Amino acid sequence: MIATPHASALLATSTEHAEPAGGIAGWAADVMGGLGAPGAGLTNLVDTVLPFIPSEVILPIAGFAAGQGRLSLPAVILWTTIGSIVGSWIVYAAGALLGRDRTRALAARIPFVSPHELDRAEAWFERHGRTAVLIARMVPVVRSLISVPAGIQRMPLTAFTLMTAVGSLVWNTAFVLLGYWLGDNWQLVEEYGGWVSKGVVAVALLVVARWFLVRMRRRPSARHRG
Repeated sequence: MIATPHASALLATSTEHAEPAGGIAGWAADVMGGLGAPGAGLTNLVDTVLPFIPSEVILPIAGFAAGQGRLSLPAVILWTTIGSIVGSWIVYAAGALLGRDRTRALAARIPFVSPHELDRAEAWFERHGRTAVLIARMVPVVRSLISVPAGIQRMPLTAFTLMTAVGSLVWNTAFVLLGYWLGDNWQLVEEYGGWVSKGVVAVALLVVARWFLVRMRRRPSARHRG
């Protein structure tokens, strides 16, 4: 692990457009430039807590820096995975503090949400929670949010940590290696990874919209039977 004082030193290259400048990429480069591989872990921790900061941007930068010999590749993968785990613990704790009773009270105020549906969701998570956490850690946006229901349901912390670690290790390694192998073209990962994230959000919105329309259609029928 080699720490350098500035992002420009960390990611210096002869290719004009290879170095991140401004925005999330520039911020991540600055943190890694000051802290080295632990900085990659810190940026990934923030990404895990705040899902609007995409790891598809942060991880390739860390891989690019490792490819330039500025950081150790194994250290980057290790620290980013540690960051993912610690960030997931923070979100898990928020879900645990919210708790089941508060969640149900909040959900009761949402139109078209019934206690029966909440019971079904809880039962599903009890049966499939470990698999859900494992797979969700490899899905943009969802990888951050999955820790909330895990905390609400008080999923055993050991199992939660294990599934988070495995899923995060696979995701982080893939994107770090892409940045490492692509070198000066690491921005291709950011570009296409961004499209994947937008696709996931679009699918989620479509699912919510379909659920809402189905509920709207059922309401007149229910009132008529009443």
